[in-house]
Amino acid sequence: MSSVAAVALLGWLKPQRARFQVAALVVAALGVTALTLHTQRPAEVRVESAFVEVPAGPGASGRVSLDTSLYLPTRTPAPAVLLAHGFGGDKHSVDAEAYELAEAGFVVQTYTARGFGRSGGRIGLNDPDLEVADARRLLDRLAQRADVLKDGPGDPKVAVSGASYGGALALLLAGLDRRIDALVPVITYNDLMQALLPNSAGGPAAVTPSASAFAAGGVFKSSWAGWLYSMGFGSDPGGGGGQFGGSPQCGRFTPEICRAYTELATTGTPTPALERLLHRLSPTSVTGRITAPTLLVQGEQDTLFGLDHADVTARQIARAGASVQVVWYAGGHDGDRPDAALRARIADWLRLRLLGRGTDPFGPFEYQVQGSIRPDGSAAVRTVRARAYPGLLSGATGSWSAKLIGGEQTIVNPPGGQPAAVSGIPGLNGYLSRTPWLASLVGMDLPGQSAKFSTAALKAPLLVAGVPSVRLRVSAVGAPGDGALFLKLYDKGPDGTRTLPGNGVAAVRLPSLPADGSPVEVTVSLPGIVHSAVSGHELELTVATTDQTYRPSSAPAVYRVAVVGALRAPVVPGTPMETAWPVGKLLGIAGVLGAGLLLSVIAGMRRRQPDFDPALAGTPLVVEGLTKSYPGGVKAVDGLSFRVGRGQVLGLLGPNGAGKTTTLRMLLGLITPTAGTVRVFGHRITPGAPVLSRIGAFVEGAGFLPHLSGSENLRLYWAATGRPAAEARLDDALEIAGLGDAVERRVGTYSQGMRQRLAIAQAMLGLPDLLVLDEPTNGLDPPQIHHLRGVLRRYAATGRTVLVSSHLLAEVEQTANRVVVIHRGRVIADDAVGAITAGSGETGFAVDRPDVAAGLLRAVPGVSGVRVEDGTVYANLDGVARGETVQRLVLAGVAVDRVGPRQRLEEAFLRLVQEES
Repeated sequence: MSSVAAVALLGWLKPQRARFQVAALVVAALGVTALTLHTQRPAEVRVESAFVEVPAGPGASGRVSLDTSLYLPTRTPAPAVLLAHGFGGDKHSVDAEAYELAEAGFVVQTYTARGFGRSGGRIGLNDPDLEVADARRLLDRLAQRADVLKDGPGDPKVAVSGASYGGALALLLAGLDRRIDALVPVITYNDLMQALLPNSAGGPAAVTPSASAFAAGGVFKSSWAGWLYSMGFGSDPGGGGGQFGGSPQCGRFTPEICRAYTELATTGTPTPALERLLHRLSPTSVTGRITAPTLLVQGEQDTLFGLDHADVTARQIARAGASVQVVWYAGGHDGDRPDAALRARIADWLRLRLLGRGTDPFGPFEYQVQGSIRPDGSAAVRTVRARAYPGLLSGATGSWSAKLIGGEQTIVNPPGGQPAAVSGIPGLNGYLSRTPWLASLVGMDLPGQSAKFSTAALKAPLLVAGVPSVRLRVSAVGAPGDGALFLKLYDKGPDGTRTLPGNGVAAVRLPSLPADGSPVEVTVSLPGIVHSAVSGHELELTVATTDQTYRPSSAPAVYRVAVVGALRAPVVPGTPMETAWPVGKLLGIAGVLGAGLLLSVIAGMRRRQPDFDPALAGTPLVVEGLTKSYPGGVKAVDGLSFRVGRGQVLGLLGPNGAGKTTTLRMLLGLITPTAGTVRVFGHRITPGAPVLSRIGAFVEGAGFLPHLSGSENLRLYWAATGRPAAEARLDDALEIAGLGDAVERRVGTYSQGMRQRLAIAQAMLGLPDLLVLDEPTNGLDPPQIHHLRGVLRRYAATGRTVLVSSHLLAEVEQTANRVVVIHRGRVIADDAVGAITAGSGETGFAVDRPDVAAGLLRAVPGVSGVRVEDGTVYANLDGVARGETVQRLVLAGVAVDRVGPRQRLEEAFLRLVQEES
């Protein structure tokens, strides 16, 4: 699962104040000249891609195709790693990690889980009979390969890893298949019930333990659940059913999962049947069976799956007798993924566990502490290693406590639960926290709905590592109600600036409190955090009745809240393992402090834009607010926005200097935008981004080696991408080129048209999902243009997407089914070709007496612009029925031979440009 996009989340914030709508700036791509764009990878790693057929389900006769890739190191046989992707992604999402592991000496199997990308089937949320069974089939295939080491017949030496959705798959697979020799689940969940309804009853030792005086039902985490549902729904290339069948309301989810979400979203309360389903789909159902060594990597910036999930999983696996190591790192669903250094250590850990080589790069437990902000906007991080994993609870290793100041306070839950407090933006909280003033723009506790209690100013620095806890006394005023409380622990500076560590919110369902106003006392565990508070700061506890992240309680209610006793927080002493700021570098900080502060604000805002927007994973191209400015105030492109869907041929039109080529070059990462975003299948275009391998492009001429033949040039180009020769689809590309025997001649002998056709074939190597062509018909004769027109239409009909920029408007009209017209860097029209060409309402009349007909038409009320041109009368009817005008002409003795709309795309284009000039 990946971070949620800022642009989509701003829509979620619109019901709140306008001050929360902080636009995300994007770090644009730098690039090098290329035709077909592919990530450059070491040639020593070979990749074999294939579709693997698996059963559609238990006892089903049908089959499901899984899109797979196998990464092979230079030396085999070698141990294998099954690498699963996150929710909303596909096998390309883990491309970088797969190459790293292959370079480290592992055979790496990646695949697109059923229901996502180009794999078939429907999403079952890691159903043991579906997704887990698919993974077991892939283990069977690994066991059959000679290049994979074996523990025995049918038993490959294999580890499994993945993040979030993929991490849960790793745990479920290890619990159900004893062939797994090691596993590394990253930022994943233990129990879906506890993830979506925190503090639900029946969880394993209550993931976030709160006293039983509170009601057993959890509080539905509606915002995150809604985003997860939309990711799966949006991944359906059929647009909600489509080629995958099923209900349009369910996207690519199985009916069972669709019903479960609908039930939770509409009621907020699970039925016993739903609880059983979520338990069956959760790692907690099998963690007691895991015997393989396990490395749990969990994020400290994670409002979806917090540290509590890894804590319960670690305890369950340890009770089963398996070896468990735990790492908390300064990232997660609200922050960064593990960096290259941590991923390299994970590879070393896998090498030790699978081959017995090297030393353990991790201790029993280590955690990262996020510190100051570097000038480039990244956070300085130090790593602390402890002698043992203490768990999350206060007092497990050491504890700190302080009295909270503030008497009993009255808070109100408004009717309908709106407006609600805002604690941050799910998916971006980690980035916002690096710039406190930005975080303050998207955080608000509403007056009257929240009570505040503070410690005295800290006399010494405090490093909290675990779950703080507090004891509350709560009573109802008037009708007892049945609502919820939301607790947050802020770090408050002397200037009043507040930071919410990890953006954690503890949501607790209230029981029906005594009607006579008698209080109930209960101990509440807050979210697990790692946070360093400096001396002079205070810790502030906020108790609120609403929070935007959760489903509100609609019943109005009034409560009295007080704190009983002290705030307690765990402290985990350890040995610092590394620091991101060596002493030598610290000496230069004073000289760059002022500039660094400014850069941190700018870079912090940039980092808010996640690299992947799962909601757009099924959309080939989305351009939003794209701008390119040059010195002197010249804007080549000015706030350009459009999107292209699957199966479309889009014509990008505009006069010379309109910004077409500049737009294409930014789309391909060849030049850096001044502002705005370009996303391909949800991935932001950056240099070297794996998603570039899904684009084929021909922009501003092709470069070939003249002494080689056409076919040799194509083979050489493909070899330079580092991808397997089998994926090139060379025969298809040669057929597209239509060069016949000339493809074996030296390119130096080619005409311009032949070179153009070879360049188009080169762009189509590998049959990319998105094809971008700039003036593809230059140098082609009419039969060749006609051939290319058919090629592009058939290419899009397969579900791929084509974007064509051309000045030959007649050809675009016959090829494209949609047109974007730009002028002076801005979009002036974006619609279907037919809608644009029908825009003016001008009609042509072929008659025997043009002058008489023109006079008659001018006399018709509402008709304007009547003129005679080349013996044909043209008029703008402006809504006047065409039949009425014909009748008038015929009754006057004018013979009408032909009547019809005059406008073609060329004329519509000229009209649009003239209107904007």
